[in-house]
Amino acid sequence: MTRFKELCMDVHGDPAVMGEFWSAAIGVPYVRGSAPDDPGDLVGDLEGQGIALCPVPEAKSVKHRVHLDVHVDSVDTLLALGATEAPGYDNPDDPWTVLLDPEGGELCAFVRDEVPAYKLYEMCVDAADGERLARWWADVFEVEPLNQDRSYWWIEKVPGMPFELVVFDTVPEPKTVKNRIHWDVYGDVDELLAKGATHLWDRPRWTVLADPEGNEFCVFS
Repeated sequence: MTRFKELCMDVHGDPAVMGEFWSAAIGVPYVRGSAPDDPGDLVGDLEGQGIALCPVPEAKSVKHRVHLDVHVDSVDTLLALGATEAPGYDNPDDPWTVLLDPEGGELCAFVRDEVPAYKLYEMCVDAADGERLARWWADVFEVEPLNQDRSYWWIEKVPGMPFELVVFDTVPEPKTVKNRIHWDVYGDVDELLAKGATHLWDRPRWTVLADPEGNEFCVFS
């Protein structure tokens, strides 16, 4: 069985800025690195709650194709932490507010009357074909693909995943750059390749693959 391991997030500037922001945003401690070149990580009580911070030389250049949604008591709470309002996303009918994190990455805030201690709600993935990608990942994780009037698709109850959903939303624009947020899994590389994943490169402890729409993910055996 393929299991969810953790999230990974590219950071361009001071890793502590993003670490502290996302620590407060999702309710998971940020553990600073022990060496100057160690960016530190978000480390939760469960492995799946972690976010590995990955320093990269390039700044954000396009809208995030993968973004995170969080539970929050007020949008002002995230603004006070360093988020900013995202221009061009105002829709009073939406039950969420689109914000930008300190490096300009999109996130959506869902205001709740009661906010859980672990505040990450869901991960959203833009797709050329949301149904096809949802069905592929549902097969990988051995769960059922679900849909809402076929306008968007999602999977839930993913083994090892502590947040509720992965949502696949069909969008018109293609993927053009490496995702700044990706996920790691425990699984078998050959099995995933047989299902239609693409091999990108090997690292000492993991293998980097891409799903049928080019979304990068790392596989640990």
